[in-house]
Amino acid sequence: MGTDFSIKPVGAPVVTTFVQPAGSAADDGVATQLPPSQTVTAAASSAAVRNDAPSSGDTLSRQAYVDSDAASIVYQVVDNRTSLVVKQFPDEAMLRRRAYFRALDLVKIERGQTPATDRRA
Repeated sequence: MGTDFSIKPVGAPVVTTFVQPAGSAADDGVATQLPPSQTVTAAASSAAVRNDAPSSGDTLSRQAYVDSDAASIVYQVVDNRTSLVVKQFPDEAMLRRRAYFRALDLVKIERGQTPATDRRA
């Protein structure tokens, strides 16, 4: 069994609609006399804020895998079109440091010494 895996969302996300009532300040406002080029009209109440779920055309995927050299779980956001990593936690430098210190600890254990790395949280 491999240690590489991807975390995939299960089920469809719930879409919630928010209806914002018009404020009384907009109704009771003072009339202004501006030229048409400087006026602003209020947005229609039917144009509510949209918080749609990502569409099937979403090009980003979220993945998680275990880096055995660094003994860490790595979370990535990958662009499906280019297969490039957009975001990653922990970053590459941190993974290299963890792998280096883990290798030093393993060498010390093989020699019978106790590792100097503090493992308390």
